[in-house]
Amino acid sequence: MKLLEQLCQIHAPSGNEQKMAQFLLDYIQQHKENWFCQPEIYSGEGFQDCIILKFGEPRTAIFAHMDSVGFTVRYENQLVPIGGPEILSGYKLVGEDKFGLIECTLNVDEENRLFYDFGRPIITGTDLVYKCDFIETDDYVQSCSLDNRLGVYNILKLAETLKNGIIIFSAYEEHGGGSVPFLIKFIAEKYNIKQALISDITWITDGIRHGEGVVISLRDHNIPRKAYINRILDIAHESSIPYQLEVEGSGSSDGREIQKSPYPIDWCFIGAAESNVHSPKEKAHKADINAMLDMYRVLMEQL
Repeated sequence: MKLLEQLCQIHAPSGNEQKMAQFLLDYIQQHKENWFCQPEIYSGEGFQDCIILKFGEPRTAIFAHMDSVGFTVRYENQLVPIGGPEILSGYKLVGEDKFGLIECTLNVDEENRLFYDFGRPIITGTDLVYKCDFIETDDYVQSCSLDNRLGVYNILKLAETLKNGIIIFSAYEEHGGGSVPFLIKFIAEKYNIKQALISDITWITDGIRHGEGVVISLRDHNIPRKAYINRILDIAHESSIPYQLEVEGSGSSDGREIQKSPYPIDWCFIGAAESNVHSPKEKAHKADINAMLDMYRVLMEQL
């Protein structure tokens, strides 16, 4: 899983996805000649750091957000969270400012205020992420930022065989979103897209377990349209690919912004589940990752 390890090591918290976008553009240019279908690539002016790949005659779009949780340096040695990172004293954080590379330690006081411990002041506004320690075993991968580098990995692998569809690398998701509205406008008006899948990572809970298949989410804080979900479930059932069904009352994804857009686009969140969410030790089962990719291949052919 060298590609996944590379993705997890890229510094790309919400609002600072430039390095991830450049890595993806370079990767696409280097590998697209070996893909089944050559995509049209949309990026740069008008897309901020987001990327759209259009394959063949698309019916369905897939969204995967590039960003991760992290921290922003405030004043003195204070930190402010980006998204909802797990906060424990002793976590190693990394980043860079104009004085050089940074590897510091997160400290939390009795009032839950956040600070960094480093040998010099860090420039205000610098963003930091968990230090990556990628571990692969026979059954699991463990790293920071599996949410959502696994979702990105999934659609990069899907791109190798995709005949018809749109792949979208979005931004800002971990800190409230903001890129999906202009991305939706583009694909709806240019390609008349009316259905989407969310390639993202969900949680291990009392009803979702490691190694029992990819998760098809029936709802989170938002509720997708039942008729569309039923079509997906029919395909999933016929496929024999292992899957689990999720029902939650909280949490959200790029699907939230799709549902709130003025365009009639159905959506469904489908992804592997992880434990140790938003921590330096996010953990996912390799069988679930494989089932995720297999399910996306089938759905993109049949939806």
